[in-house]
Amino acid sequence: MKKPITLMVSLLMSASLVFAGCASTKQSAAPQNGQSESKEVNVYTARHYPGVDDAIYKAFTDKTGIKVNIIKASGEELVQRIKTEGSSSKADIYITSDAGNLYQAKEAGLLQPVNSPVLEKNIPANFIDKDKMWVGLTMRARVLVYAKDRVSKEELSTYEDLTNPKWQGKVLVRSSNNIYNQSMVASFIELNGEDKAKAWAKGLVANMARQPEGGDRDQAKAIAAGKGDVAIMNSYYLGQMLASKDPDEVKAAEKLGVFFPNQNTTGTHVNVSGAGVVKTAPNAANAVKLLEFLSEAESQKTFAEASTEYPVNPNVEPSALLKSWGTFKKQDINLSKLGENNKKAVQLLNEVGWK
Repeated sequence: MKKPITLMVSLLMSASLVFAGCASTKQSAAPQNGQSESKEVNVYTARHYPGVDDAIYKAFTDKTGIKVNIIKASGEELVQRIKTEGSSSKADIYITSDAGNLYQAKEAGLLQPVNSPVLEKNIPANFIDKDKMWVGLTMRARVLVYAKDRVSKEELSTYEDLTNPKWQGKVLVRSSNNIYNQSMVASFIELNGEDKAKAWAKGLVANMARQPEGGDRDQAKAIAAGKGDVAIMNSYYLGQMLASKDPDEVKAAEKLGVFFPNQNTTGTHVNVSGAGVVKTAPNAANAVKLLEFLSEAESQKTFAEASTEYPVNPNVEPSALLKSWGTFKKQDINLSKLGENNKKAVQLLNEVGWK
């Protein structure tokens, strides 16, 4: 009886080893680090240009076979959603405006580093997070917009000059609660130091035509209505007003000129709309492919023109409208600094009474 029992045990052990080997082989072939082999990518985006963006995403799908699923909301809502969903989130890419917002997503631990020679070739280094957690996809300039019937270009020069008594009661700008102004001041801190940045902000408050209210478009409309002479605003808002279906917006925008400040000193403040790959992305490889596609020349031209922004890819020319405004010198800093200096910027804005 011992021989059959010994043989049976041996067979059972062999079968067990074969099964374990199969299981091990199956496990090692499975996607690693949360990666998925599905042919899709999920984009959580605060960018809302459906017609144009849908066409770009379709072109990506046609080229790669990877389907693009879109979830739209504000940047804050998307960040909260990704946090709430946790490790089960389907988000692969997070797209939002302003390097300050991208920095906050990075600091919240929501993004992962991306090493892509394609992105590094197509996008200037100062528009890529220093830890490679996000990349810029379109660029905007924070320009001076002025009433063409009351102000000549020769009267304008720098952001600093807006603190000159000659502009008292003539400057319009939105609230300091807005990330665009916080990032602009953060850039001044980086370039000039906290003391000079604070002195500038204090001087600007003294020259404001009214207490800050509304968005950038509202500042432009107020200038056109004679409530001030010069406004600080993002360039793409004026472009969108000129292309608006609202005739009143077009009429207001046509009264305004664009000036790029600090051309003989530190350059005009610029920022980006950009994207990062979510840390828990189930389709991270597909996400990188999409970002690379969006950085290529053809996509860049369409993606930027839809929002009247500048392409970040230096090999792509801006739209005819932006070219008509002229070329300009940009601030020479890595945009990661806008996020790193944000707390200091907010503190000094509060201290000078910029509401």
